[in-house]
Amino acid sequence: CPFSVPGDPKVPVLYEVERTRTGKSFSVRSVKAIQHGKPIFICQASFQLSQRSPMEHQFTMPAVPPPEELLTQEELIQKFLQKPNLAERYRKHLNKIQAEDVPIDIKPVNPPDVFCLESQEPKQLFWVRARGYIGEMDMKVHCCVAAYISDYAFLGTALLPHRQYRIKFMVSLDHSMWFHAPFRADHWMLYECESPWTGGCRGLVQGRLWRRDGVLAVTCAQEGVIRVEQTPNKSKL
Repeated sequence: CPFSVPGDPKVPVLYEVERTRTGKSFSVRSVKAIQHGKPIFICQASFQLSQRSPMEHQFTMPAVPPPEELLTQEELIQKFLQKPNLAERYRKHLNKIQAEDVPIDIKPVNPPDVFCLESQEPKQLFWVRARGYIGEMDMKVHCCVAAYISDYAFLGTALLPHRQYRIKFMVSLDHSMWFHAPFRADHWMLYECESPWTGGCRGLVQGRLWRRDGVLAVTCAQEGVIRVEQTPNKSKL
C-alpha cells in the first residue's frame, strides 16, 4: 500500500476500485483513494478462498515474558518522568508522547533507554492489542485494526542503531501485510520487528504478529523515508 500525499480528514474520500483479477481461488483488487482530484493512497489487495494444504511451516515465536509481567508504555514513561534530574527537553518529549491518544495497549519486552544515545541492534519486541472490546466480529474488522497496530512504532526500529542523530523527517512510503491465520486484534499479540537495512535516506523494516499460542498470524513489511540532522547529538545528561 503506497502512500502518495497526506490525507485531509475534513474532506470526503473518493475510492476507485479496479477488478484487476478474478480467478477461481485468487482475486486481486486495486484501490485508489482520491482527494482534491489527486490520489492520496493506493492499495492492492489479494483474496483467496480458504484451502487446506499438507505443506505447512512457520518460524518459531520468540520466547519472551508474558504481557502480565511487563509495564505498559504509559507506565514506563511515568517512571522516567518521576526522575528529579530529568533534563527539560526529555521531559517535554515524554509528555508529548504521553499526551497522544493511541487506541493501542503496548508493552515493550526490552524497552530502550530513552536517554541513551548508544546504538542498539535494529530489533524490537512488543506485546500489542487494541484497547476495548471488538469481539467475534467479521475477521476483516480484526485485519483492519491489525493494520493500524502494525504501523505504530514500526519504522522506528530502523532508528535504533542511529540514536545519536536527531530525526528531521520520517514517513512511510509503502506498507505490505500478509495474513496467515485467524486472530483477535483485541487480544495480546507479540509484535516482532527488525530492520535488515537502512541507507539512502530510507529504512526497511519487517515484522511478525504472533498469537499468544505461538501461531504466526501476520507478516508485515514497510519502507519509509528517514531524514536526520547531519551532526550527531551529544548527550547532555
